[in-house]
Amino acid sequence: MTDQERLKTGTTTVGILCKDAVVLAADRRATAGHLIVDKKVEKVVPVTDQIAVTTSGSVSDLQLLLKYLKAELKLRKIRTSRESTVKESAHLLSAWVYQILRSQMGVCHFVLGGYDKEAKLYDIFPDGSLTDINDFVASGSGSVIAYGLLEDQYKADMTAEEGVQLALKAVNAALQRDSASGNGITIYIINQDGIKRELEKELNTRLV
Repeated sequence: MTDQERLKTGTTTVGILCKDAVVLAADRRATAGHLIVDKKVEKVVPVTDQIAVTTSGSVSDLQLLLKYLKAELKLRKIRTSRESTVKESAHLLSAWVYQILRSQMGVCHFVLGGYDKEAKLYDIFPDGSLTDINDFVASGSGSVIAYGLLEDQYKADMTAEEGVQLALKAVNAALQRDSASGNGITIYIINQDGIKRELEKELNTRLV
């Protein structure tokens, strides 16, 4: 398997930095090649009361890394008597993703969003690189389609409600054209009040 083949992930996830909030969204389909293996996957996963991630890639590795991340952040809170910052959490996860790729295991791509003193958004690419995002990011096989909507309609200082609507449009556009994405959309808002599951919408894609 080539490096390019290993970096491909079949899904669509979106992260949008808004005014005083982060919006995370994803489709709900899991695939293995051309087979749809699950239609109700949770691809936006809270890891603390103020931080969540979107997931795309090898399911077993994604699940393992998130278990490690949740446990490590809890341990750090006990040791230091404070919550880890969004930046600290992103750096920790990116280091693990780097190790996963170098060990020739699966591909993991995370978009991490959270709120401490302000809303923050990070792209943790499958090669372990970490990018501080100041507008929007998408991942997975449907990301090219999603980026078309994001590039055209994103604006600075969007409200969380506007971010939700843009995320809905971007993921929905990908669902219409990317066969590896589908079966619904899940959207979360993260702000100073914590994490809120804002929208969960199932889509009937069966032919009649």
